[in-house]
Amino acid sequence: SPLLQLQDSYSKSGIACLTGEEIGNSIQNLDLIESEDREADPCWQVKWHLGKLIKKMMSRSYEENISAINVERTLTLPHTEGQAPRGPARRIAAHLTGSSSRRSALASRINPLPRRGIGHKINNWESSRKGHSFLYNVELRNGELVIPQTGFYYIYSQIYFRFRENENEDSNMLGQIRNPKQLVQYVYKLTNYPEPILLMKSARTSCWSKKAEYGLYSIYQGGVFQLKREDRIFVSVSNSDMVDMDKEASFFGAFMI
Repeated sequence: SPLLQLQDSYSKSGIACLTGEEIGNSIQNLDLIESEDREADPCWQVKWHLGKLIKKMMSRSYEENISAINVERTLTLPHTEGQAPRGPARRIAAHLTGSSSRRSALASRINPLPRRGIGHKINNWESSRKGHSFLYNVELRNGELVIPQTGFYYIYSQIYFRFRENENEDSNMLGQIRNPKQLVQYVYKLTNYPEPILLMKSARTSCWSKKAEYGLYSIYQGGVFQLKREDRIFVSVSNSDMVDMDKEASFFGAFMI
C-alpha cells in the first residue's frame, strides 16, 4: 500500500543516513562542519550525537588501558637473576637511631678472623618507634639488618664522634689525646661467603683545638647496592670510645628502591 511504501522509504533513508561512505569522515570532522543547514538536518544531528558518544567511549577506553598498562609495568619491573617477579609492591625500609646506652652499644674489638671485619661493630641500635626509628618488613638481629627480598637498596649511615676533655687528665696526656685522629666508618654485608664484604668506607683525619672543651665530627655515607634475600648489613667504626650514640646524630638505615 502507499502507506507501507512511504514507511519503508523513510526507514531506508534513515538507515542510509548512517551507512554512507562519508560516515567516518563526518564523525572525525564534527566540530569543523557547523552551519544552520546542518543544524536543521535531522540526519546530521544523529551523526553529531553518535560521533560525540563514540569519541567519549574511545577516550575513556584509552585512559583505562593506559592506566592498566602503567600499573602492570610498576608491578612487573625487570628483576635480577635469582629474584622472583615482584607482586604488589610492599614497603621495605628501616631506620635505626643511636641508643642512649652508649657503653652497651659497641661490641668488643673485632679481630681479623673469618666472618669478622675491621673496627668495632655497633650492636645496639634503637629500632622501636621511639624518636625517628622504625622497621618495615625488615628484621634486626644483633645490630644487623636482615634483607627480606632480593633487589636494589639504598643504604646509609652516619656516626657522630665526640671527644670530651677530662679535667683530671694531666697536660702530657691531653697533648697525646689532641693529636690528629683517624675516624673511620665501615658498612659491611654478610652473605654465605666466609668473610664479610665491605660495601662502603669513609675515613677522615680530624684535629681539634686544644682550647676546645670537646671536639665534634660526623661521618655520613650512602649508596645503592644489589642485595639478596637473607643478606645482612651492619656498621662498624674506629675509635669506639669517641662514638656518641645520640639518636639524632648517629643512625643507620636502608630501603628498597
